[in-house]
Amino acid sequence: MSVAPDLPPAVRLEGRIVRLEPLTDEHMAELAEAAGDEHIWGYSVRGDTGAYLAAARNGLAAGEQVPFAVRLLSDGRLIGMSRLFEIDTAHRRLELGYTWYIPEFWGTAVNPEAKLLLLTHAFESWGARRVQFKVHHGNLRSQAAVEKLGAVREGVLRAHMIQPDGSRRDSVVFSIIAEEWPAVKARLQERLCTLP
Repeated sequence: MSVAPDLPPAVRLEGRIVRLEPLTDEHMAELAEAAGDEHIWGYSVRGDTGAYLAAARNGLAAGEQVPFAVRLLSDGRLIGMSRLFEIDTAHRRLELGYTWYIPEFWGTAVNPEAKLLLLTHAFESWGARRVQFKVHHGNLRSQAAVEKLGAVREGVLRAHMIQPDGSRRDSVVFSIIAEEWPAVKARLQERLCTLP
């Protein structure tokens, strides 16, 4: 991975339901509170919430990733976050992940709209050639959500990570490439028109 000043810009991205805000110190306390529901972390490596959030903020400062806090427009609450990371500027590829939302927004228009905003930013503002996702092999809900976005399942990285309890994590890899993006975008926009 090359760490370069050519990261996707850390700018606000606003849709109809959510606004994605580049992560700052001002977000930390509210995000820590939102992240308190243990259901969020069933398949994720979080550890200490403060350290998790600080790592996201420090990744931006180090030029290694672009984390966003997700704010609900209807009432102004912070309800989750997502990151662009593993950014390879030479090959114009990155990963989209570390995504979580408080459970009341699972299965709603929040995730598809946030992903539409992030993917549009990656492909159209930054010029990505490839955006990938890696999902825990047991997290079937997240795998289904990534497939519903229009990403292509590429395969499984076996024994990819060690979970905090010592168990093995295989990671299912999905991607969207630049040539697929216009059709993926159109399907996402159409899908959002049918969601509340």
